[in-house]
Amino acid sequence: MRDITYPPVILTAKTLFKVLGMRFQMSGTENIPREGGAILAANHIGYVDFVFDGFAAQPSKRLVRFMAKREAFDHKITGPIMRSFHHISVDREKGEESYRKAVEYARAGEIVGIFPEATISRSFEIKELKTGAVRMAAEAGVPLIPMVTWGTQLLKTKDHPSDLTGRGKTIALHVGEPLEVTGADPVAETELLRAAMSALLDKAIAEYPISPEGQWWAPARHGGLAPTPEEARRLDEEEKAARAAKRAKG
Repeated sequence: MRDITYPPVILTAKTLFKVLGMRFQMSGTENIPREGGAILAANHIGYVDFVFDGFAAQPSKRLVRFMAKREAFDHKITGPIMRSFHHISVDREKGEESYRKAVEYARAGEIVGIFPEATISRSFEIKELKTGAVRMAAEAGVPLIPMVTWGTQLLKTKDHPSDLTGRGKTIALHVGEPLEVTGADPVAETELLRAAMSALLDKAIAEYPISPEGQWWAPARHGGLAPTPEEARRLDEEEKAARAAKRAKG
């Protein structure tokens, strides 16, 4: 694929992050192949996750093509940017189309980034995962790579004020070893992916420079004040019901 805008935007972002005093913790980046396709499955804790997830592929000199909701492509400002980066638009009513495109990308040697939780995790734990990442990797015949981002929730996430400057913040990016999946049992293989991502999350929290104790942005299991997974599920259901009611009113 021809990339005109993606590389210079990354360079600009790196410069901006340096000016803002942002710090990065990274591990396992060698697990992202220098050539060939792969599915990169990441957790989802904030609205700007994809901005940072791609940095994990920089040591391997790769660009990640992220799957993102259609609304980002429809926006008059972000839409042209997303398309120029060759990201993949996801229309939840036509999911098969975006699935097929992701498989084609991976077969063609691209790294496709996906958020298998589908929505932001209010608990900051790994939610139940959709099986799409496993099925894509198996069908394309490429490795499935688990990864975890930590710290992006401090910039912009659900139910909390935003701080998009990111000044002085630390962003952690941890990549796990590739999983070879067959697709014979997508549910069981998705559970293996979830276990790998959960282990990476524990590592990210343990190595983060700020203790999770008493922090709104940390899981309750680690002493943080975030909702438990059960509480987060209830909040998600309430949000979904409110959106449905709003659509019904026109």
